[in-house]
Amino acid sequence: MVIGNFDGVHRGHQALLHEATRRSQQEGLRPVVLTFAPHPAEALGRAAPPLLTPLERKVELIHRHAPAVQVIVQPFDAVFAARSPEDFARFLRDELDARGVVVGRNFRFGKARAGDFSTLGQLGQQLQFWVEAIPLAGDERSNWSSTRVRGALAAGDLADANQVLGRPHELDGVVVQGQQRARHLGFPTANLDAVPQAPPAHGVYAVQVAQVQPQGAPRLLGGGVANIGLRPTVAAGFAIEAHVFGLQQDLYGSRLRISLIARLREERAFQGIDALRAQIARDAEDARQALNSHTEAAR
Repeated sequence: MVIGNFDGVHRGHQALLHEATRRSQQEGLRPVVLTFAPHPAEALGRAAPPLLTPLERKVELIHRHAPAVQVIVQPFDAVFAARSPEDFARFLRDELDARGVVVGRNFRFGKARAGDFSTLGQLGQQLQFWVEAIPLAGDERSNWSSTRVRGALAAGDLADANQVLGRPHELDGVVVQGQQRARHLGFPTANLDAVPQAPPAHGVYAVQVAQVQPQGAPRLLGGGVANIGLRPTVAAGFAIEAHVFGLQQDLYGSRLRISLIARLREERAFQGIDALRAQIARDAEDARQALNSHTEAAR
């Protein structure tokens, strides 16, 4: 069993999943992931950090990297948060039948985060399950972590966020009626509402856009350019809007997934509509070049 919040399912999480799968196969056990919903901070009355992956997408990504695992989503509330480290360990053994547990070296658990890896190891000996911690993975900048991804997104460092995730950061949302200003500029956009994931710093991005099907894999619509921000030239307020190159399709009511490939520039105001139109055309060309480079690098 491997335990964690797994927000983002970043490369550090992926290392945990691979080790848990390897060790389970070695021991002849069924690999299990224990994760939590909502975020523990929310259950404790604190502001939860911005979400990187909604629960359904988190489970999809876990299965992408560890297809054999069973995912258990434990409801996390004040009662569960009040469990002592001893109670939590007994929960693992008695209710989930844990025979072994794999965690990151910085794992904390139990009321007030009182338990650490050493505590879990001692309790595992008493309750007859083994415990393994894997070293924190990372690169020359720092460890891979959800906190690092959030910080990189907020700073506009999309390259580092995607480096830690091992994939492009995504924004999912439902297409709603906008003010149609972009359509009049020659670049119709899909305006996304109810986006649960942490947005990046305001700016213009090269993106790939997919339509999320009610069942089945997302259907790729194509590459495009997205603006995320306040649209200061027209004082239109915050929006996440994407133009998909060459797309002629009514998307209202559809759920889209926008994968952020590259940040092209920061958001800024322009001297009138004509200047804005010319800049959007330049942004579209820059996005095409960034997407071509991304495709070539992925080969």
